[in-house]
Amino acid sequence: MADSNPPERTADLKERLGAVRARLDAACRAAGRDPHEVSLLAVTKTVPAPDVADLIDLGLTGFAENRAQEAATKVAEVTALRPGADLRWHFVGGLQRNKVRAVLPWVTCIESVDSPRLARAIDKEVAKARDRGERSGPLPVLVQYSVDGDPERGGVPDDGLDELTDLVRDLPGLELAGLMAVAPLDREPERAFAEIAEAARRVRERHPGATELSAGMSADLEVAVDHGSTVVRVGTALVGERRIASE
Repeated sequence: MADSNPPERTADLKERLGAVRARLDAACRAAGRDPHEVSLLAVTKTVPAPDVADLIDLGLTGFAENRAQEAATKVAEVTALRPGADLRWHFVGGLQRNKVRAVLPWVTCIESVDSPRLARAIDKEVAKARDRGERSGPLPVLVQYSVDGDPERGGVPDDGLDELTDLVRDLPGLELAGLMAVAPLDREPERAFAEIAEAARRVRERHPGATELSAGMSADLEVAVDHGSTVVRVGTALVGERRIASE
């Protein structure tokens, strides 16, 4: 692993981050919202650790990964490159129950809880980690909502949302922080995000502490912000198509 990027890559990341921040600020102004209400989460899957280190130097503190094994290695590399950095690491991909223990040492929030079985598996592993003295307090999670019920994209369909959020609320090892969703590419964005916003409203009404809505990515962050997103997950616009060499 290289310890640092060439100057041109660092400059590219700085330019990209500036452009994304400008889009986010403009989207908040257009929606009549305070830009501080919306967090930027950098999706760094298949992105090498020096890129993450550069983004930290540029002021980012929130990062998202979706592959358990790659993420564990990368978090260790980033920690070595930027020791002491106060970072948030979110897991946003489909998570197999047998991978939960592997992500717990580094994850700050799991955004992709989409079934009772996964919720119970995370709760069980959090309890074990607490018994080992590796964790104190519940783990914040987001329930992943499926707009169209497509199992390929993951997420709980509308008719299962209340049951799953109630379960997460009741599990002692989990903290229901809110909702996550991915807008289907084949659905008009305004319609998709309106449906996501309505699902988030229902969750907040049922669970007043579940205020986070993680929705919106590179192509649609403006629409997401207009519909109440509090977290946008940006990958391509921020880091381009750069990939880890071994991938």
